[in-house]
Amino acid sequence: MPGNVVYLGVQAIRHRGDARAALEDIDLTPVPAARATRSLRVGFTVGLTNPKTIVFFVAFLPQFVNDSAGHTGLQLALLGLVFGSMCVASDSIWALAAAKARDWFARRPQRLDKLSLTGGVMMIGLGATMAAAE
Repeated sequence: MPGNVVYLGVQAIRHRGDARAALEDIDLTPVPAARATRSLRVGFTVGLTNPKTIVFFVAFLPQFVNDSAGHTGLQLALLGLVFGSMCVASDSIWALAAAKARDWFARRPQRLDKLSLTGGVMMIGLGATMAAAE
């Protein structure tokens, strides 16, 4: 296993220019923006039908419901709404951060080379640490 991690690190270093080349090949002509309502509808449908979400709600949330207080359905709905609000806020922040990171890398694509080099060195170090721990 440590050898695999070291191998991946070496490959990341050897192929560090691939990400830059891919970024430079992207066509940056503006594309028409999707309607917000359609994007929200698709995101809601995907989230609602995601099996992980269903398992989370069935397995995790009921332990926070007070049966003696009654209105268990209302309590579960409130917990679900709080969870959904937190997910929307978190995903929105990650989407904005990803957009900023893409713009930052697009201004100087050589930064991707340094990122791949750093990641490769970290994987080699992790593999060496795993090998030493065995």
